Amino acid sequence: MSNSPEASAPGAAVVAFYKAHQSDQRIAAILLAFGFIFLLFFAGSLRGYLRQTPASESLSSIALAGAAVLMAGEAVGTGLTFALTDSPGSLDPAAAQALNVLSAGMVLIPAAGFFVFGISIGLAILGGTGLPKWLGWTAIAMGIVVVTPAEGFSFLALVLWMVTVSILMFRAAAKPGQEQAGYLNSPGGSAGGKDL
Repeated sequence: MSNSPEASAPGAAVVAFYKAHQSDQRIAAILLAFGFIFLLFFAGSLRGYLRQTPASESLSSIALAGAAVLMAGEAVGTGLTFALTDSPGSLDPAAAQALNVLSAGMVLIPAAGFFVFGISIGLAILGGTGLPKWLGWTAIAMGIVVVTPAEGFSFLALVLWMVTVSILMFRAAAKPGQEQAGYLNSPGGSAGGKDL
């Protein structure tokens, strides 16, 4: 996918870019929007998982708020991109330039949300139980890196981090169910496998 024009790009260049890349930019905006909606659901599930440790409850709530800010910022940003791809040929260059400047400047809102999410969820994991501590340190690192020029690496790392955490939470949730099933369906037909 081609990089979108910089904030300093003139209106005519913005119009030309979105005319040439209308389809791929439109698809990317839709996929990003749905991706960050999934992030919000993930953050809610992670909050529920970490609330089992009282020390992590408030931090996990702050992390959920950070994820909501991140999602809102990305939703507005992708909405601006979607507007630019709607009918770029009929856009006035001045309007296209204004939308492009807004889209480029919108990175501050999701970066702030990501920072809050990364730091607070990292501290929640470090102070809680059930997830490896290295995931907490990784989350803190992502939260710090996102406010640097290397912010793109944080978003790539976030995807891998979410997959890892999701697998670990799924395994942890499956274990009690498996144990309970084994307990109820044990040989002998009675609870715990003991004869009455």
